[in-house]
Amino acid sequence: MNYKHLQYFLQVAETGSVARASEQLHLTPQTVSGQIQLLEDRLGSPLFARSGRRLVLTDTGRVVMDYAKEIFGLGAELEAAVRERTERGRTLEFRVGVADAVPKAIAYHLVEPAFAVQDVRIVCREWKLDLLLAELALHKLDLVIADAPIPAGVSVRAFSHRLGSSALSIFASAALRERHPGDFPGCLDGAPLLMPGEDSAMSQRLRAWWQSQGIRPRVVGEFDDSALIQEFGRRSVGFFAAPAVLGAEIEAQFGVQAVGTAQGVEEDFFAISVERRITHPCVVAITQAARNEFFAAPSKPRAAPARRR
Repeated sequence: MNYKHLQYFLQVAETGSVARASEQLHLTPQTVSGQIQLLEDRLGSPLFARSGRRLVLTDTGRVVMDYAKEIFGLGAELEAAVRERTERGRTLEFRVGVADAVPKAIAYHLVEPAFAVQDVRIVCREWKLDLLLAELALHKLDLVIADAPIPAGVSVRAFSHRLGSSALSIFASAALRERHPGDFPGCLDGAPLLMPGEDSAMSQRLRAWWQSQGIRPRVVGEFDDSALIQEFGRRSVGFFAAPAVLGAEIEAQFGVQAVGTAQGVEEDFFAISVERRITHPCVVAITQAARNEFFAAPSKPRAAPARRR
């Protein structure tokens, strides 16, 4: 198919006249008519019908017009993408996906070292892990950060690189702690508890932990967004769990206090890439900082580090 034929067709469809289209295209009406006739012959169906002095689209013509608009729209996107890439020059684009189960603060600490790579532009997406892995398989992402390795049965050729783990601390506002005094973890028995979504790995581990402790908290809410859990916790709606490595940040930001640690319960974090041996400079920066700095002492709460320059 000659795409110039589509261009002439689209111009006639939008103006309703071969004469007006030929003026805008700086061609003779005979040339435009002849090119549209060739397109109709190619498709095997008329594209226009005459209504008075105007040309109107046939049913086939309306279908062709929808496709033509999409084709030329993609062409404009292509030009913009190439122009942006040229303007960026040697800028390295790093596309990272963050599974929605990963706490926002953890995601920040893990992705932030990539900004230290010279001339980098980071594109960050948050989504369900299975959808992110599909994007990774299509090379639309360079890395996926998750709270679990690649699930069994997922047919994606990729590799899970463990970044580290953190114990889980239980937090509460001062007002809520006053209403539920006593030693930890007994103070949680019958107390309101805010939980991560039931499909998350942390939710399953927490439920197993409190059963092993012989306590039964009262689950008053389940949330996929960890930041939302912490906001409700700040307002004394319930106790909540979060990675101990973020303890100092959570206490300072939300005005809550850590009341104890769920012994034996840890949350793992992984970098998933199509590379068996990590070579991408941003992925190297992320894995090294996670293993050597952020998760170096996972049992010890950490304050937010100074921003890298």
